[in-house]
Amino acid sequence: MVQFFYDRERAVAYAEMWWNSYNPAFPIFAVDCTNYISQCLFAGGAPMRGEPNRQEGWWCRPNTWSYSWSVSHSFYWYLKASTTGLRAVQVDSARELYPGDVICYDFEGDERWDHTTIVVAKDIDGMPLVNAHTDNSQHRNWMYMDSRAWTPNIRYAFFRITNTYD
Repeated sequence: MVQFFYDRERAVAYAEMWWNSYNPAFPIFAVDCTNYISQCLFAGGAPMRGEPNRQEGWWCRPNTWSYSWSVSHSFYWYLKASTTGLRAVQVDSARELYPGDVICYDFEGDERWDHTTIVVAKDIDGMPLVNAHTDNSQHRNWMYMDSRAWTPNIRYAFFRITNTYD
């Protein structure tokens, strides 16, 4: 195992800097949530891998990128299964997350992951506050109950980013 240091503070600083604008060094998408979260993780030192195959790994270059870099559903499956490069451990509850970790959202509860956020802080009760793109948000309650996309069928996946890759 090779170690890299995921700098949560740098990831959060990036999330705070760009939550309501777009870094011109990266592509911009109409549905930009996962692209934004990927940029935050990369700013924190998460290593890219898999180029040039868009269906493998997690990476971005000026005119091309992997599906996992930019598509919520692909990003969810990448985090769930990755054994090299950017890795995460799925945990059972939002309370177990730290700033710099990720929450994935399946708004309809249909196994199609629709949205991604990054934890940037904790509220007074120790629950995550998140930043996101698409509907740009800063320090939003992690449950997203105020979102027009929220449904009673919503499912969440909580990922703690780790520092080890092969």
